[in-house]
Amino acid sequence: MDWPSLDYDQWSATCDTLHAHTQVLGKLAVALAPPEPQLQHTALRLTARGWETLPLPAPDGSGALVVTLDLRVHEALVEHSDGRTGRVPLTPDRAVGEVTGELLAKVRELGGDVELDLTPQEVWWSVPLDEDAEHKSYDRGQVAAYFAMATRAALVLADYRAPFRGRSTPVNAWWGSFDLSVSLFSGEPAVPPARDFITRNAMTAQEVAVGWWPGSPKYGKAAFYAYAYPLADGFVAGGLQPAAAHWEEDLGEYVLDWTDVVASPDPHACALSFAGSALQQLCAVCGWDPALAASARGNPPPIG
Repeated sequence: MDWPSLDYDQWSATCDTLHAHTQVLGKLAVALAPPEPQLQHTALRLTARGWETLPLPAPDGSGALVVTLDLRVHEALVEHSDGRTGRVPLTPDRAVGEVTGELLAKVRELGGDVELDLTPQEVWWSVPLDEDAEHKSYDRGQVAAYFAMATRAALVLADYRAPFRGRSTPVNAWWGSFDLSVSLFSGEPAVPPARDFITRNAMTAQEVAVGWWPGSPKYGKAAFYAYAYPLADGFVAGGLQPAAAHWEEDLGEYVLDWTDVVASPDPHACALSFAGSALQQLCAVCGWDPALAASARGNPPPIG
């Protein structure tokens, strides 16, 4: 079970519920965290417990709050820097709206009032999170398998990012698209492709993004992915490792399916080779400074 595999079609109902719960954490980060470029202040982290916010300023000025979806004990946890806590169980057949209401009550009890726009983002449903009675599937075994997969993926992404000498993000957990990703930046600006709030704020710099998702209606399999923005004119896909990796035209991204990773003799090395080869290919076709691409290969090494 070190590298488990979970069929998206079998767990999509629980996946949607868990995704909705992460959106509540993301909304809190949007409301409370100091704004950063590329919307980095809105990103969550995958920790040894599950999905977590960074320390957020308590609305009443009393200290900091951290909100966690603890996927080991299956509860939403609010912790204040003064030691106070509040817990909300995550159980089968408990609607997202009920969990959301109770969780926000704990936040307000520990840290003061906060106003949120609870309209879900980047998903196929539109019912506000505190009114959502539809999403209530929560299979603890499936959540545990997902968490084990996500943890393995996060370790690959951290390994891939480590030697890079340019500006980069941590391993972000994105609650809108429900994926994990690392962005490496060339240092050059970029013109956002659209004017909606997310795009005009997130896509303002030339980047290569490599990440992992557990499956979605758009691509119904867990997979690693990679893309560049902006992608060079006349781009021709190629140069990937391992052989199972491919260009997914409908997504405009390189993809390596999780099943191919798990089937390899060394899954971590397999996924890492995909991330590294995608970066080198995308840096080459997009005209990045060769020294940045070389640093991602460990030249010079990050530690002398």
